[in-house]
Amino acid sequence: MFMRKMLTCFAVVLTCFCAGLGSNSAQAGMITFTIPSGTTVGGQPVSASATITTSNDTISVTLNNTQANPTSVIQALSDLFIKFDNSQVAGSLTSSSAMERTIADNGSFTNGSTVSTGWEVDNITSGGLRLHVLGTPPAPSHLIIGPPNGSNVYSNANGSIAGNKPHNPFLAESATFELNVPGVSADTTITGVTFSFGTTEGNNVPVGGGPPAVPEPASVVLAGLGVMGFAAYRRFNRRLA
Repeated sequence: MFMRKMLTCFAVVLTCFCAGLGSNSAQAGMITFTIPSGTTVGGQPVSASATITTSNDTISVTLNNTQANPTSVIQALSDLFIKFDNSQVAGSLTSSSAMERTIADNGSFTNGSTVSTGWEVDNITSGGLRLHVLGTPPAPSHLIIGPPNGSNVYSNANGSIAGNKPHNPFLAESATFELNVPGVSADTTITGVTFSFGTTEGNNVPVGGGPPAVPEPASVVLAGLGVMGFAAYRRFNRRLA
């Protein structure tokens, strides 16, 4: 009888503990938008993703260019428009970072330091935010370029990438952004994004209809531990009955 009571208390405490930690860890909604395979811009393939996390008054964005061994600067990311269900959304950029990459005439490259991207945020009256580098002081450099080929060289790069002084340095493959957006929470709905490429406006790829925001992985693991604890209690309870 004593052992049964002990197991009951353990199961209840473990389940409540895990559920409590899970609720704390889930105070952020996360969603990833990915460009469909086979998408092209200006006749060149493009591949990119944007992972967006919303929490209280804050939006975090990780923007990835996954198009390996690009040929033209038109395959480099220059813009991300984020569409919300709330047309009153307005925000400002609090920080950003990425590693600089300079690509030489022969397609070899040199990585620089991690720096502020120089990108800016525009508030769009139709209900969204635009992260962009075009029209900012670093432009037409600091576009996000994809990775090199398997030999660690940009063998396909033409003169718009390799040794191009105005376009170098690029940002290497990924950039992160932190935004202050009053009124945003984990429950805020992001209805879609639009990726833009190259050094001129209008090379856009809209992506929408992504899955709803999901809890962070930590909350999923903790919830699973709670279920496991309860299941263990049930098994011990049967043995003692």
